[in-house]
Amino acid sequence: MTEGSLSSPGRFTGRAVVVTGAGSGIGRATAIAFAQDGARVLGVGRRADALAETASRHARITVLAADVCAADAPRTVIDTAFERFGRIDVLVNNAGATALMPLAEATAQRIGDLFDLNVTAPSLLAAAALPHLRTTGGSIVNVSSTYGHRPLPGAAHYAATKAALEHLTRSWALELAPDGIRVNALAPGPTESEALASAGIPAATVEQIKTDEAARIPLGRRGRPEEIAAWALHLAAPASTWLTGQILTLDGGLELL
Repeated sequence: MTEGSLSSPGRFTGRAVVVTGAGSGIGRATAIAFAQDGARVLGVGRRADALAETASRHARITVLAADVCAADAPRTVIDTAFERFGRIDVLVNNAGATALMPLAEATAQRIGDLFDLNVTAPSLLAAAALPHLRTTGGSIVNVSSTYGHRPLPGAAHYAATKAALEHLTRSWALELAPDGIRVNALAPGPTESEALASAGIPAATVEQIKTDEAARIPLGRRGRPEEIAAWALHLAAPASTWLTGQILTLDGGLELL
């Protein structure tokens, strides 16, 4: 990637980006933000209808309905992006799930499913993208959580998956530095999305959780997906040529408590 201003318009013109979990929330906002900044974007997710809504937001977004945990998904996603764009410059590993799982209720199946989505899938996608990222001197942006580095009683296994992703980020940054590939991560705090509802939590409980979270955050509110997306672009920006192995926490000051 060539150098340029961190915030110059069109800084991703001519570049190609893969965003997983692009059907809603942070993933949708990130796909739109990259497209608005000149990139051609492949948005990946499980729900075709939700992806269609994302694609309708910008002409440079195309989509692929796929379960990133499926055995053939990493190769399918990366091959599709390369076939459509002829290159891959950025992989945003955003797809993930949260799960309220007190230790007394933990099962091997639920733990395994959580790690498959939050740890194994991004690992295999990154591995599949490596040949293309080596060619372009590209970038990987992983999406962690503020709870990747602080405790979360009642959802410890979710927090553990994000802690694993943060350590992978640092380790990959060192491993891939000789190839010119940068690896960084975002660690959002509580952000408006469908994650809680998708975890099967009742609507009334979701609203209570949101209220409680906002009350604990020093800036007094939950985050907006667009605020997270803006920093995904900064981490991957052509001008961020010396930034790698970093975890950027965006949580309204929550981690300071």
